[in-house]
Amino acid sequence: MASPDQDLTPVLDKDGVRLTVDDALATVTLTNPAKRNAQSPALWRALAEAGRSLPGSVRVVVLRGEGQSFSAGLDRQMFTPEGIPGEPTFIELAHRDDAELDATIAEYQEGFTWWRRNDIVSIAAVQGHAIGAGFQLALGCDLRVVADDVQFAMRETSLGLVPDLTGTHPLVSLVGYARALEICATGRYVLAEEAVASGLASVAVPVGELDAAVRDLAGALLAAPRDAVVETKALLRGAGGRTYDEQRAAERQAQARRLRDLAGVGE
Repeated sequence: MASPDQDLTPVLDKDGVRLTVDDALATVTLTNPAKRNAQSPALWRALAEAGRSLPGSVRVVVLRGEGQSFSAGLDRQMFTPEGIPGEPTFIELAHRDDAELDATIAEYQEGFTWWRRNDIVSIAAVQGHAIGAGFQLALGCDLRVVADDVQFAMRETSLGLVPDLTGTHPLVSLVGYARALEICATGRYVLAEEAVASGLASVAVPVGELDAAVRDLAGALLAAPRDAVVETKALLRGAGGRTYDEQRAAERQAQARRLRDLAGVGE
């Protein structure tokens, strides 16, 4: 798949992650297609750094993977006894005390959390394999546009692990508890048609049209007034934790802020 961000000077380019910025649009690209964009702790740290490096002008962030796969999950070297040089092995992690192990996993998760910030809208452009950590990274985004060859799967359970890179909450929110459990426990593939029907993806398009579809969606998002989008996203993100009446009140408060802002009236 072509790299629409390659003509731009990268803000960040390290450990399999490249960040470019074109005014209000940022693109984060996974850049190791030879390994199907396999993930490692170094990549997770680079993803977190990309989030911290976003200029304030950015409104939409596109996440994409070079090559035929979005991301095929964890680097297989992490499952070997020697692990990845410079990183703790699974055995070493298992021997850490609870607080230290919790802190390590929390650091890994930081690369997956910033995509839902209220001040941006994030879009994952997903083709080919999005397995395990790759599935969870796509789930970290607000929206997913998929190619018709997409293959989502949550394989952690089959390895004796659990999904721990922040994917379980959005998965349940999108498809419901029962289907989320079935997807995770069986590790089966979710293909394009089911992804759209279940709400995992907004739309599925032919592989060759994926970049164009994402550009069109990004353009539509950028056409809306920024503050209205920010307020609306905050309303929708908080809706699941509010009662109906609490959400009504939140709507009133948000609208009051918008009306005062548009009228130039201070609160």
